[in-house]
Amino acid sequence: MKKKIFIALLVTAGFASCDIDRAPYGSMDADDIMNDPDTYMESMINGSYAQLKAWSDPMHRAGEYAGDNIAIRGTSTDAFFEFISYNRTPNNGRLNQFWNAGYKAIAQTSNVIDMFAEGQSEEIDNRLGECYYIRGLMYFYFVRAYGRPYYDNPETNLGMPIVNGTPEDIPGLELDDRVSVVETYKHIIADLEKAAALLTIDNGPVYASKGAVYALLSRVYLYMSGTYEAPNTQYAQLAVDYADKVINSGDYSLLPRERFMQYNTYTPENNPETIFAVKRIASEFSGDDHFYGVGGMYANIGGQGWGEMYASAKYIDLLNETGRNDWREEKYNIVDARAAFIEPTYSKNANTGEYKEVFRFIKKGSTLHYIQAEVVRNGSTITCRENIGDDKYDTYTLTPVNAEQETYRIQHKDGNTYTGVLDNFITVNNGLPQFFITKASREGEESHLHSPVISRLGEVYLNRAEAYAKLGNYGAALADLNEIRTRSIVDGAYGSLTASNAGTLIDKERQLELAFQAERSYDVYRNGGTLTRHYPGAHNQTLEVTPTDYRVVYYIPEDAINAYPGKLTQNPTSN
Repeated sequence: MKKKIFIALLVTAGFASCDIDRAPYGSMDADDIMNDPDTYMESMINGSYAQLKAWSDPMHRAGEYAGDNIAIRGTSTDAFFEFISYNRTPNNGRLNQFWNAGYKAIAQTSNVIDMFAEGQSEEIDNRLGECYYIRGLMYFYFVRAYGRPYYDNPETNLGMPIVNGTPEDIPGLELDDRVSVVETYKHIIADLEKAAALLTIDNGPVYASKGAVYALLSRVYLYMSGTYEAPNTQYAQLAVDYADKVINSGDYSLLPRERFMQYNTYTPENNPETIFAVKRIASEFSGDDHFYGVGGMYANIGGQGWGEMYASAKYIDLLNETGRNDWREEKYNIVDARAAFIEPTYSKNANTGEYKEVFRFIKKGSTLHYIQAEVVRNGSTITCRENIGDDKYDTYTLTPVNAEQETYRIQHKDGNTYTGVLDNFITVNNGLPQFFITKASREGEESHLHSPVISRLGEVYLNRAEAYAKLGNYGAALADLNEIRTRSIVDGAYGSLTASNAGTLIDKERQLELAFQAERSYDVYRNGGTLTRHYPGAHNQTLEVTPTDYRVVYYIPEDAINAYPGKLTQNPTSN
């Protein structure tokens, strides 16, 4: 019988399943593959890139929603709300998709690696290098979601099951349990180093390249570099070394400020800062994708998208720290370039076409909530009227804090002093002003098309800044930090960086720069930080998640455990 090579995939249905991913192939004759390797290799690797598209959606939600850059207007029955609420369960469909698509990509790339020998041609070696990169990428994103931070007992804490490709003997198969975090990272590094050795052709930022490998290695070693208080200088130096390879290559460049403010609108191929992105195109991203994709939760653009999740008050405050960003059409002034990815939905009077001026502040109570109190001007005196119900109002006189930026404070009758801004009324959704986020929308068109960015040069500078700080080289760290800082804030350079402030300033810049790229929650925990969300929204506003909390990592999907041919240990269900 003619031998068949089946591209079987590690999915929750298990190896015994017939549910083999058949796009763009199902099973192939070994002889056919050997007679026409280029055609089949191309098809198989394209299938691996295709898996990244399905993987990238839950990857984004798991990383970003667990952070503090966003606020949701209400609770949801969608599985993603567990990422926000920290009410973890092992039966989460989003995490199941994350697991399935990621392990499919691992299986497909591993099968290519097993089937094609190195040294046949530069082109084949390069394609094998792409496979090693994708596999290393998947294991890294898995171990940071399902494994505890590297500084926390990595020799004993569990990482991932290492299952590469389709086993030859499926009947009676018994796979190994999860290896340690250390062993998982060793596998990631081995894959990426192999990729770097094989990749010699750069086909642009939507394909694996040597630069993409080095950028990812700079982040991998940063994750291994310990905390600011207890750094691992060996790994910090390696993070610097790999960042150097990217920055000094000359292959990538930071967008200037004005173009950076339009980063989301450029396709990856037309963006010199993008190192690797998961390519999406309009023809495959249409209809419900504009509602149910990542961008659809952050904004409604042209009638498309739910627009139920907004920039958090905490993130808005960070953007305004060096000066107020004013989004009003008549006074538009972006101080921090990253504020260009935020678009409040200002509401005009349907009859007059005019905006209503309000004093917006956050009021304390059983929960924190926004107040947009109508403003009345009488000469130089400015007052606001807070609606307390039944057409009754409390009136307060505004005292200037920074009159030029229209920042004021009031002494409230509840005994608190509140600081806020004069602004136009922003449409509210369940009491939450709609600070739409467009960073995951508008790629090349007025829609939610978005190619998720995995690595870009801005991040690599920040990787090197943090690594330098952990090495005690604060001068070099400050130079890298200000490279990113001054791109976004004119004359915004930090004056000094020391052991006492390095962690605070670098982490703040990472939050500002990498917001809505699925990095924030992992950045907090890998450095031993506690995540807090003391701002308005439907989340638990008093919840503080410490780095030792069992909820820092996600549960392995129960479907994956049930179908796994062997023991697959679940993450702890309590501290």
